[in-house]
Amino acid sequence: MSRLKAFGFLLVFLIPATLPFAAWLASQGLAPGAAAWFPLVALFVLLPLADYTLGHDSLNVPVEQERAFAHSRWFRGLTVLALPVHLGVLAWSGWWFVGADLSPVAMAGWLLSQGVVGGVLAINTAHELIHKDSRFEQAVGGLLLASVGYHGFKVEHVRGHHVHVSTPEDASSARYGQGLWHFLPRALLHNTRNAWALEATRLRKLGLPALHWRNELVGWTAAWLAMAAAMTAWLGVVGLGFFLLQGLFAASSLEIINYIEHYGLERRKLPDGRYERTTHLHSWNSDYRLSNLMLFQLQRHSDHHAFPKRPYAILRHHADSPQLPGGYASMFVLALVPPLWFRVIHPRVEAFRARVATA
Repeated sequence: MSRLKAFGFLLVFLIPATLPFAAWLASQGLAPGAAAWFPLVALFVLLPLADYTLGHDSLNVPVEQERAFAHSRWFRGLTVLALPVHLGVLAWSGWWFVGADLSPVAMAGWLLSQGVVGGVLAINTAHELIHKDSRFEQAVGGLLLASVGYHGFKVEHVRGHHVHVSTPEDASSARYGQGLWHFLPRALLHNTRNAWALEATRLRKLGLPALHWRNELVGWTAAWLAMAAAMTAWLGVVGLGFFLLQGLFAASSLEIINYIEHYGLERRKLPDGRYERTTHLHSWNSDYRLSNLMLFQLQRHSDHHAFPKRPYAILRHHADSPQLPGGYASMFVLALVPPLWFRVIHPRVEAFRARVATA
């Protein structure tokens, strides 16, 4: 990996920076309503344009260098740094929201903007951290998830999604022909319930009740409630509403990405009733250079599901994985309009299925 690419992962912090930049634009005369929507324009219009302009990056770290990169303090430090940055921006964003005298349309824009920023900086970074063995990194990931109220993801993603991905048992794997607006509420509700069910099952095997201090979701819920209480004490009821809604939108952003990552892909059921092993053929891959840097290479998702503990810095591009026609930012917008999504993605799903069937 070149030094330029290693430093390029700092670009992830441009995403939360769109919020204070939008406030600065408002202070320079831009209408507050327009400023409130600016982060979404930056992320879903300007970023895709830059992504297509800069093109692809399909290079992988040489196998003999992977160990050094996997244990690099630089790459691990960037993910930990996301916690203070996210909490700082979240607190400032709530303060600006309460004091900016925004119209309802502008309020919606700011809440959605903060939600998407949280989906990237909090949930995406936590996604990397909760796969680590280090208790410290696990704790940082849990706090990031608690800050958006989607702490069940810490349990359900590892013990639910990774076990059942690309099967009917996984609510985060969209079926062929399933529209986003049918998928999204079901994924949010099922995954939250399933997280508690998985913890209850684990505790039951230990002879403990579900509501026990060793249920980690009890602890993360307490952390979330403490954050909500602090926001309310500082910014009042409006601040509480901001905190709750930004979390809902962050969680929704995450599940929209899940929709994109696994849409229409299936693991074959074997004669013994089990499903085939998860490989790099069961997740969509995207090798667009800029958006991969800004997402800690989440778009190399095919390799992540084949090797869940592989650190983001050494995730591999697989040319034979199903390939998305753009980065996640452009695919996010496309998924919001199911007829357009089907028109673009269905031919790719069908071509991939035909190729696998004849392999």
